[in-house]
Amino acid sequence: GKNEYDLLVIGGGSGGLACAKEAAQFGRKVAVMDYVQPSPQGTTWGLGGTCVNVGCIPKKLMHQAALLGSALKDAQHYGWNISQPVHHTWSVMAQGVQNYVKSLNWGHRVQLQEKKVKYFNIKGSFSDPHTVRGLTKAGKETVVTADNIVIATGGRPKHPMDVAGALEYGITSDDLFWLKESPGKTPLVYYLYIVFIEIVVFICLTGASPDVSLECAGFLTGIGLDTTVMMRSVPLRGFDQAIFFTTQQQMASLVTDHMESYGTKFLKRCFPTKVEKLKSNRLQVTWKNADLGTEETDSFDTVMWAVGRAPDTKTLNLETVGVKTNSETGKIIVDASEATSVPHIYAVGDITEGRPELTPTAIAAGKLLAQRLFGQSSELMDYDNVPTTVFTPLEYGCVGLSEEAAVQCHGSDNIEVYHAYYKPLEFTVAERDATQCYMKMVCLREREQRILGLHFIGPNAGEVIQGFALGIKCGATYPQMMKTVGIHPTCAEEVTKLHITKRSGLDATVTGC
Repeated sequence: GKNEYDLLVIGGGSGGLACAKEAAQFGRKVAVMDYVQPSPQGTTWGLGGTCVNVGCIPKKLMHQAALLGSALKDAQHYGWNISQPVHHTWSVMAQGVQNYVKSLNWGHRVQLQEKKVKYFNIKGSFSDPHTVRGLTKAGKETVVTADNIVIATGGRPKHPMDVAGALEYGITSDDLFWLKESPGKTPLVYYLYIVFIEIVVFICLTGASPDVSLECAGFLTGIGLDTTVMMRSVPLRGFDQAIFFTTQQQMASLVTDHMESYGTKFLKRCFPTKVEKLKSNRLQVTWKNADLGTEETDSFDTVMWAVGRAPDTKTLNLETVGVKTNSETGKIIVDASEATSVPHIYAVGDITEGRPELTPTAIAAGKLLAQRLFGQSSELMDYDNVPTTVFTPLEYGCVGLSEEAAVQCHGSDNIEVYHAYYKPLEFTVAERDATQCYMKMVCLREREQRILGLHFIGPNAGEVIQGFALGIKCGATYPQMMKTVGIHPTCAEEVTKLHITKRSGLDATVTGC
């Protein structure tokens, strides 16, 4: 018989909701199935997915809280009389952030109603390629049939299962943003311990999942918590590491160097082995130091794991209907049109293999998929030159290829890298250290000198990169960039004045205005 819906979207995150709403615009009968499995610590949230609830939105707001703390310190140099010490109240910030997130949850529910999209708050699993079953909270079975099904269930943070006590005592980013009280419970000295283990990403694309570990560590330090990051490998793996031509510091190292100078502690090349709860309710962490070959311990108020994300597919029953996944990552294999190995079943967003784990790409891919299914469009999502930013205390924004990827794709002799160390005007009066403020443009060396990638570390990196991303998407060249008049005085104008090549070995520090 005929299926009940033209489209069923499993997953109410950014990509899934965008696809469902776009399909509804074409007058199609659409349903969304979404259920948030509580985290091991019991945290749950509303409609909207990772970005809205436990990702981009609360993270950026808490990053802003930390930036305001820095601004208070700067303000004194600009003549503002601010009584010291300045205290931060976690509960006030958390309440404001959580209230805003809840307003977005409500907004998504209202939008689905207005567009006549049916919403099922149930966890579904496939029984055949056109049928998904699930139980309501009351235990009643619901069966939904659809001509087309889009899987957009995203991912959830992993726990290191080889570390004793990790699941029992540790939290993840799923929990951090919904804490009502500060993660540091000691009145005077706060300890927060974040473990970061490398995240392997698609090599030729600088659009990897922004490193939640460093972002969280950055804003936690910024609001006054004593924060330690343990990492096994290089930070921001998949972003630009800049190991070619000269001994210039890597972009990723500049980010962590800045964090270290502002108080975040780093335990490098260390492996956690166990977490135990002490009588004082503090958590004792034991780890091995790979360089020294020693075992070390310390106690903390909170242990947060940021060891990568796993696709949320366990209960979908994908193998029964034949949807192929990557056996190593668990992600769903899709083609250029987001189609899976099963006709009429598609996937978008973080759950798909080889795609950047970014909200805007999931939204764009979801909309384009709906347009192809119901709007007679043939346009595919273009995943090249996707801009992104890591919201660490000193932000890192980039678009296009990393230096390593450009060399791999074109050869070192065919690549020219223009770079500069610069000082934001805002840093001068406040006497802030600008050692890590750096930018570089990766270009082809041939006559046209097409820009392959742009990397920027500094204030408001996301705002800076967004505009240049359009130019790079349109095939901008180095000569065109040099003909672009900068806005003075801004950090972004320094991009239009890049003239020192890494190959030359000359000092890349900007002097004068």
